Amino acid sequence: MDETDRPAADAQELAAELQLVVGRTARSLRQAHPVGNVALSEISVLSRLDREGPDSPSSLAEAERVRPQAMAVTLATLEERGLVSRRQHPDDGRRVVVAVTDAGRTLLIGRRSESVRRIAAVLDAEFTPTERDAMLAVLPLLNRLAERL
Repeated sequence: MDETDRPAADAQELAAELQLVVGRTARSLRQAHPVGNVALSEISVLSRLDREGPDSPSSLAEAERVRPQAMAVTLATLEERGLVSRRQHPDDGRRVVVAVTDAGRTLLIGRRSESVRRIAAVLDAEFTPTERDAMLAVLPLLNRLAERL
């Protein structure tokens, strides 16, 4: 029986397994290195700003799929800690844009570096090159899933 002869995976079962595995992985990484009382939602906003550049609070709320009021609280906390800054929009002085600060980038770099080191160590010690290649081949699918959720 080759790959084309196999029945397709049940979407419900696959979804449940993905949720479990992704959740366990995220929890393991979070528990391994606290980031100075920075919540996962705050890390997500910092990462988005670092990756995509300055953005408006309303656009961030939409992208992070939270209410504008929740984003306002998150941004206020990040600004209070010096991890983001607010300034007037260059084209519309009535609007505000938020950007990650150097301190925010430093926090992200430290967190990413530690997570990458931990993941790489386990991949090297516990997975064969073929298994690592299989994981690499699945990443575009997981990224597409994440974008559509």
